[in-house]
Amino acid sequence: LIALQEGNPTAQGWEGIWDPLGCADFDFWGIGNEATIGYLRHAEIKHGRVAMAGFLGFCVQSLPIVKGEHLFAPYKGYVAGVTPQEQWNNIPLVAKLQIL
Repeated sequence: LIALQEGNPTAQGWEGIWDPLGCADFDFWGIGNEATIGYLRHAEIKHGRVAMAGFLGFCVQSLPIVKGEHLFAPYKGYVAGVTPQEQWNNIPLVAKLQIL
């Protein structure tokens, strides 16, 4: 991990490595420390992309062209012309629990 930091030309010397849980020293599933770091990096990128897609969806739902009436209701309880927060409140509890 230190070699990755030193090999990064954009990193500042004072930044250091932020690892409050000490995950850099773990060995997941006995695959070795290097593979564990690769797994954690991959997971961080994946979750960052999911978060960006979620934020984009939130922004798109706020546009007037998307908030209007639809030929087919996207979900049970859909109400046209509401904000994303109100859309969330209109979704049935069973549908929200599917996310978990």
